[in-house]
Amino acid sequence: MGEVISLQPRIAYPVEAKSYGVNEQTWRVLVESTFPSAKSAEGILLAVAYCQARKLDIMKRPVSIVPMWSSALGKSVETVWPGINEVQTTAARTGEFAGVDAPIYGPEITETFTGQVNDEDGPRGSKKTETVTLKFPEWCQVTVYRLVSGVRCPFTAKIFWLETYSRKRSRSALPTDMWVKRPKGQLAKCAKADALRAAFPEECGGYSAEEMDGKVIEADEADIPRRSKRGVPQSATVMDIDPKTGEVLGGQPVPELKPDLFQVGAEVKELIGKLVRRALPNGAWETAVGYAAERLQDNDLAYAKYVLRHAERSQSVSDKVRASTMELIQRAGAAGAWTGAKDYLSKLRNDGKLSDLDFEYAQTEVELAQAEAAATAAAMKQAG
Repeated sequence: MGEVISLQPRIAYPVEAKSYGVNEQTWRVLVESTFPSAKSAEGILLAVAYCQARKLDIMKRPVSIVPMWSSALGKSVETVWPGINEVQTTAARTGEFAGVDAPIYGPEITETFTGQVNDEDGPRGSKKTETVTLKFPEWCQVTVYRLVSGVRCPFTAKIFWLETYSRKRSRSALPTDMWVKRPKGQLAKCAKADALRAAFPEECGGYSAEEMDGKVIEADEADIPRRSKRGVPQSATVMDIDPKTGEVLGGQPVPELKPDLFQVGAEVKELIGKLVRRALPNGAWETAVGYAAERLQDNDLAYAKYVLRHAERSQSVSDKVRASTMELIQRAGAAGAWTGAKDYLSKLRNDGKLSDLDFEYAQTEVELAQAEAAATAAAMKQAG
């Protein structure tokens, strides 16, 4: 009576833990309390190493262990990423973090997702079809403030749910349980992380755990796709600030550089086309953008980002919108009525018949088709 029974932890204590200064008692806490969802000793040791390198208290769980599919290894591996709270804490340590606005959400969308999941009641390895109908905001916008030379400057990020949500499997459309339970909350966390990167690109340049959940590690890359630290993320905008008053001038975001589509050469178009085809199977868009940033500059780089972001957004567009856009392009091309086509799309959006995401897709498709038609006409004229 009264004898304490010592139970083995869920994950056995590895001998390598001693080299990290982790004893058996601490290991038990890490396995059973701090990281109860971890599947391997390697994942926990990776978290320990990360926290020791960053001088973080691992018992406060500043990082999360995120399972990711490795196309190189052909299996799921555990990776470590800072949580959104740690990202914000990192920003606060600069002494220049000046607050964050409450998230702003776009119109709600209801959509049904279908995919294959493991059948726990069936034979080993068997699958079954699962369907989930979910209501979620089309987009979320978050603004983070940073003191720049004493001026409180806003940095705004706007991200779309369909482009961001975490999937149960690498090639499945089904959202993970957390995104089903908290469709708005998870999107807000990712939007905040994006805005923090915009405001603090050097301090918070990496991704958060909320963003990386459900993503794929590329087979031909040594590390996880990273955002370039040369500027703010594509989805983020910086507002004009009056340096004397600190007021937002006009209250409108300053858009990122838009390329002159009529000044892009055939070689650059061919390169970006290859990048799109390479990124499409595994969603390696950030890797593609980073690759382009290392090899292109000025208008060519702006074009690369423009096309790659468009290709990424296109995955969330319905077949109906794609078909309607193609029909519109064919009519506009035959009549040379490109301006009329773009005005028509604007009217559809203003009338509420076209969502922001579908409008951006169709508008970009029309602009690219117009530029391609002009390039073809110029080539024919030169050849003649």
